[in-house]
Amino acid sequence: MAVDFDSKEYLEKVDAWWRATNYLSAGMIFLKSNPLFSVTNTPITSEDVKVKPIGHWGTISGQTFLYAHANRLINKYGLNLFYIGGPGHGGQVMVTNSYLDGTYTEDYPEITQDIEGMSRLFKRFSFPGGIGSHMTAQTPGSLHEGGELGYSLSHAVGAVLDNPDQLGFTVVGDGEAETGPSMTAWNGIKFLNPKTDGAVLPILDLNGFKISNPTLFARMSDEEISKFFEGLGWSPRFIENDDIHDYMAYHEKAAQVFDQAIEDIQAIQKDARENDRYQDGEIAAWPVIIARLPKGWGGPRFDAKGNPIEDSFRAHQVPLPLSAGHMETLDQFEEWMNSYKPEELFNADGSLKEEIAEIAPKGDKRISDNPITNGGAPKGQSSKDLDLPDWKKFANEITAENRGTELADGNRNMDMNVLSGFFAEVARMNPTSFRIFGPDETMSNRLWDMFKMTNRQWMEQTEFPNDEFVAPEGRIIDSQLSEHQAEGWLEAYTLTGRVGVFASYESFLRVVDSMITQHFKWLRHASEQSWRNDYPSLNLISTSTVFQQDHNGYTHQDPGMLTHLAEKKSDFIRQYLPADGNTLLAVFSRAFSERSKINHVVASKQPRQQWFSAEEADVLANEGLAVIDWASTAPQGKADIVFASAGAEPTIETLAAVDLVNHAFPEVAMRYVNVVELMRLQAKNGAMNDERSLSDDEFAEYFGESGTPVIFGFHGYEDLIESFFYQRQHLGLHPHGYREDGDITTQYDMRVYSELDRFHQAKDAVATLAANGVINEEKAGAFLEKMDNILAKHFDVTRNEGRDIEEFTDWKWEPLV
Repeated sequence: MAVDFDSKEYLEKVDAWWRATNYLSAGMIFLKSNPLFSVTNTPITSEDVKVKPIGHWGTISGQTFLYAHANRLINKYGLNLFYIGGPGHGGQVMVTNSYLDGTYTEDYPEITQDIEGMSRLFKRFSFPGGIGSHMTAQTPGSLHEGGELGYSLSHAVGAVLDNPDQLGFTVVGDGEAETGPSMTAWNGIKFLNPKTDGAVLPILDLNGFKISNPTLFARMSDEEISKFFEGLGWSPRFIENDDIHDYMAYHEKAAQVFDQAIEDIQAIQKDARENDRYQDGEIAAWPVIIARLPKGWGGPRFDAKGNPIEDSFRAHQVPLPLSAGHMETLDQFEEWMNSYKPEELFNADGSLKEEIAEIAPKGDKRISDNPITNGGAPKGQSSKDLDLPDWKKFANEITAENRGTELADGNRNMDMNVLSGFFAEVARMNPTSFRIFGPDETMSNRLWDMFKMTNRQWMEQTEFPNDEFVAPEGRIIDSQLSEHQAEGWLEAYTLTGRVGVFASYESFLRVVDSMITQHFKWLRHASEQSWRNDYPSLNLISTSTVFQQDHNGYTHQDPGMLTHLAEKKSDFIRQYLPADGNTLLAVFSRAFSERSKINHVVASKQPRQQWFSAEEADVLANEGLAVIDWASTAPQGKADIVFASAGAEPTIETLAAVDLVNHAFPEVAMRYVNVVELMRLQAKNGAMNDERSLSDDEFAEYFGESGTPVIFGFHGYEDLIESFFYQRQHLGLHPHGYREDGDITTQYDMRVYSELDRFHQAKDAVATLAANGVINEEKAGAFLEKMDNILAKHFDVTRNEGRDIEEFTDWKWEPLV
C-alpha cells in the first residue's frame, strides 16, 4: 500500500517523532537515570538528576522539527541527504535522531533501545567521560560539529562538490548568520554547478535570540529578508505561524514549503543535466528557507519570577535551575517532559512505538548512516586514494655542476611552479576527486600548469578578455576572496572522502587557524570511534612567505602557523619545509598518500637556487631530514659545529654560511643537516607523538651531543625550534629565525632584519668556534670584522640605492675545500 506522505495521518507521525526527539533532548540535559519516569510510574529522585546539568536547549526543538521533516523528504523523494547543524550546542539533535532510527545503537551497542540503554544515553550527555553538547565526530551522521559558528554553509557546499546526488540540508543559526564567514558563504551558489555538483538547501533558523541579545535577522521583516536573499540570487520561502503552539499548522506549512523546495532543486538539476542550462552565466535561483522557530520552543514558558523562557534568550542554555542539590523546579520539569506525551511515544520497555519507528528512513538512507558523513564510504571501508603519477617525472635534473644555482629555465627555479605540473597531472588522473582551493591566489602562487588543463569553477557571467580561466566546470575553485570560504570547502571536501589543497599567503593562513584547529580536533575524536572511517589528509600550503615579503612588507609577515600546529598532538600533524622544487614534489607525493593528517607545507614561489637531486629529495621527504654529505666535512661522528636549516630561504642562507666558514677555516669539522619534516625534531611525549619523533640517540646522530654548537636557520619563530632543543636537553642551539622585524625593503634585507642572513650566521658560528678554542682567535676576529664590513655595505647600498649587494645576488654554491 502506497504511503501518502502528505496526509494528516503521516504528519501526525512526523509530529510524534519530533516529540520523541524533544523528550530525549530535554531529558538528557538533566537526568542520568529513570528516563521514562511517567511511563514506568517511577518518581524522580535526586539520585536520578545530574549534579550539574550542562547543555543548551534554545535551538534544539527547532532543529529537531527540521530534522523530522528532512526524514519525511528522504522517504517521499528518495533523497541522499545529510544534515548540517549550524547553531552551536545542538548535539542532542543528531544524537536523539540517530538513537531513534537505530544507528546510534549499531555504532554504540551498549546504548540499547530500551530503558537501560536510554539511561546510559542520558548520563553520557555533557558528562565526564561522555559526549559533548556539539555534533562531534562521536555523533553518527555528523560531518560538521557546529561549535565554531560561521561555517555550516561552507561545509555543505564543499561536501556536495563532485557529489551530484547529494543534498546538504543545512541549518544556519540566526546568531551564526551574523558572522563574517557565514555572510560570505551565501555566495556559494555562484560556484556550485547544478550539472556536476549536488545541491544545498539552507534553512535559516530564526529563533530570535543569541546568548542574551536579539538577532539581527529576527528583527527584520519578511520583505527585508526576501530582498536580502534575492539580491544574493536565492529564492526565499518562509515557515512561520502566528500561534507558536499550533504545532500541526507548522507541520503542514513546513511540508508544503519543503516539498516545493525539493521539487525546485530537482527541476534546476534536471534542466542543467539534460538541457545544459545554467552553463552560460545564469545563476539558478536555489531555494533558501527562512524558518521562524522560537527559541526554547515547547519548553518551560516562564521562570519563577514570571519572566518568559520560551521564545526568549533565557532558553539559551539550561532553562530550569534543576539539579541533584536543587529539586525545587522538579514539578515544572515533569510538566515539561509530560507535555510531549511520552506514553504515546515509547513502550514500557523504553523502545519507540512501532508505528512511529516505521517512518524512519532505512539503511544508508538514514541521515545518520549516509556514507558521505563517514569519509564518503560505507562503514569499515576507506574512500579511494588518489591515483598518483610518478613525481620524479616532474623533477628538476640536479647535478654537482648545477647544484646551488638558478637553472637556465627560470620557471624551474620557482618551487610552486615546479609543483604545478605534478598537480595538473593529478587533476587529470582524478577528474572528480581532486581540487585546488584558495582565495584568488592560485595564479599568484605560481600553480600555472593547472591553468593549462582546467579552469576556475565559476557560474556567473564572464566578460572577455578581462575574465581569464573562469568557466562553469573547473578543478580550481578560488574565485572568492575569502580564506574562510575556501578552507571550509576544503574541509568538507576532505571529510567526504576526496582530496584537495588549500594554498594561501602564509600570513593570511592565520585567518583560519581556528578552523584548522577544529579540523584537528575532529580527526582526533574520529580516530577514537571504531565505526568511523579514516579520511584523506587536509593539505595546506603556506606560500608568499615571511622572508620573501619584500613588496608587501611587515603586515604580510607571520610564520606563526608553524607554532600553532606544533602545539597539537603531532600524530595528526605533519609540517614540511622543503627547500627546493624537487623536495616539494616529494613531500606532496607523500602527503597525498597519508590519511587523517593535517599536512602543512611551507613552500617558496619566488626564483630560488635548486639544491637536491630527486633521490636526495625522496630521502628528505620520507625520512624528514638528512645529513647532506656534499655540504659537510664531518658527516658522521664528532663535529666541531653543526649547521642546520629548515625552509627555502633559511637553506640558502645557511648553506652560504657553511661556504663562508669552510673557505675561511677548512680545518673545522662541520656537518650540515637539512630538515624538511619539522615535527621529527620534537621529543617523544607518550602517545602524543610516537609516530615520527626521533629518539634521543637518533637526534644526537644528527646534531651531536648536548653542547655541540648548532647554527640553525629556521623559517619560523625562534622559540619553536628552541623548545625542541630544550626538550632534548641539547644546550648548543644558536637559532636564526624570524624575529618579528620587517619592512618594505629588498629581498635580502628581509633576512638581515632577523639575522637569518649568511653573514650573521657565519659570525655566530665563528665566534662560537673561537670561544671553544677550535680556531685561532686573531683569525676569527679578522673574519668577524670582514662580515661586519659587508653588513655595513649592505645597509648603505639598500638604504641609498634600493638594491641588494653583489655578495648576496651573485653567490653560487661551490664545493667544500
